[in-house]
Amino acid sequence: MTNQWDAGQYDAKHAFVYEKAKVLVDLLKPVHGERILDLGCGTGVLTAEIASRGAEIFGIDRSTEMIQQAKSKFPALRFEVADATELKFNSEFDAVFSNAVLHWIPEPEKVAAGIARALKPGGRFVAEFGGKGNIQTLVKAFHEAFASLGIQEPQGVSPWFYPSIGEYSSLLEKHGLEVQQASLFERPTVLEDGTQGLENWIRQFRRTFMEKLGEETATKWIREVERICRPKLFHDADWVLDYRRLRLVAVKA
Repeated sequence: MTNQWDAGQYDAKHAFVYEKAKVLVDLLKPVHGERILDLGCGTGVLTAEIASRGAEIFGIDRSTEMIQQAKSKFPALRFEVADATELKFNSEFDAVFSNAVLHWIPEPEKVAAGIARALKPGGRFVAEFGGKGNIQTLVKAFHEAFASLGIQEPQGVSPWFYPSIGEYSSLLEKHGLEVQQASLFERPTVLEDGTQGLENWIRQFRRTFMEKLGEETATKWIREVERICRPKLFHDADWVLDYRRLRLVAVKA
């Protein structure tokens, strides 16, 4: 999967991705001197928050655009372009932290194995990402909009992996990580820019897919998605997405 991101637009219009996750840093409880890997660090905001608490932090992301933005914003911190399915670390980190990235990766087995290898014995894995049922109204509308417009649906309209607690806990345990906390919870999320919010979201998070459609078809498709979603997701002049988040804490034996 190719990840192409507008990192500037991500910070300007979709800061909720990291702003709502600062509680996850509290759950991580980073302490001075720990080595921590931020897996899927994006533009580095949470990486910097972890660093401010005294930890030695290393942020990685598959997106070159995101890493460039992170380096520009936080030049004193270490960032690198890397693939979460190809982690090369071996017992190097006291903790692995990840926010809002694991649902983008269709090879969870490789990710879990790499995380387990990267952790020192007793190291912890703290993560939050899309869980079972996440944005289900929007995903359903994606498919319905193509049918309504009479357009053959291209591959890749909904690339995400949204597991249940049981599915992901079993995966981690298979790789030697003991799950100590796990929760799946609703988090309705108000998008910025009022009536423009849903289109902004689609153009940010389905950017590569949209480019494949071409602008004319993409615009028609977005309008139809908006029409389908409006009764359930548009409230008081704002789009509110039906987010469901899976939050986990696991420890390497």
